[in-house]
Order: sequence, then structure tokens, then C-alpha cells
Amino acid sequence: MVILVHLLTSFIASGAFGILFNAPKRTLLQCGLSGMLGWMVYILLEPRMESVFSTVAATFLVGALSQLFARIYKKPVIIFSVAGIIPLVPGGLAYDAMRRFVENEYNLAVELAAKAFLLSGSIAIGLVLSEVLGQLLIRRVPRRLRKRSAK
Repeated sequence: MVILVHLLTSFIASGAFGILFNAPKRTLLQCGLSGMLGWMVYILLEPRMESVFSTVAATFLVGALSQLFARIYKKPVIIFSVAGIIPLVPGGLAYDAMRRFVENEYNLAVELAAKAFLLSGSIAIGLVLSEVLGQLLIRRVPRRLRKRSAK
């Protein structure tokens, strides 16, 4: 039941951010789906792995889905990737870090800020990895198909 609530709220959050991001109406379902699947990967991996690694894995999936959706629906990748990473962004953690700074709890504030920074970096790494691997695979597949069709 708890996972179902997580999936529903992450779907709504990603879709709603797609609306705020002014994504085309026809892509809102895919925006919500990419955010929901990314959050599902994060939720399933987070108890087994460090949160940074589970964020990289979830973001990699979001990036791969974004590229797939962009090719299928002939839209820019950024529409799907930005809306899809919204559930993974450590906004609450960054807020807690700032609050601790204001409350003069500097040790805890630095710890929380470092974790928020690492999670933000892992989001960037996951998106870059999916983009690079996607470009490598896209370049190789058409060459193989061309060679087969030429014979």
C-alpha cells in the first residue's frame, strides 16, 4: 500500500511539473510515467544501496525513458527528463540544511548540505550516462541495419 501511494504521488508530481514546465498536453502522461518509474527504482534500491547510487540508477532510467519517449513522440528530450527527475530532486534536504544553518547547527547543516550536493550530482551523472550510452547505441544500430540491408 505504501509503495502504491509513492507511485501515485510521484506520478502526479511529475505530471504537474510538466504542466508548470509548459510541456505539451499530449506528453503529460509520459512525463508522469517517467517520474513514477524513476521514483519506483529509487524506492526499491534505496534500502539495499547508498542513496547516491540508487539516485544514479533511477536517474539513468529516467534519462533512458526520456530518450525513448522523445524518439517515439518526436519531442525534445528535456520535456521528459526534467519532469521525470522532479521526484528525485533533494529539495527537502536542501531546505533542512538551510534551516540548520539559520538555527546555528553548523555541523548538521554541513552534513545535510553535502548530502544534498551529492544527490544533485548523482542526478547529473545519471542523466549524462543515459545520454552518452544512448548516443553510442543509436550510432551503432543504424550502421548494422545498413550493412544488413545492403547485402
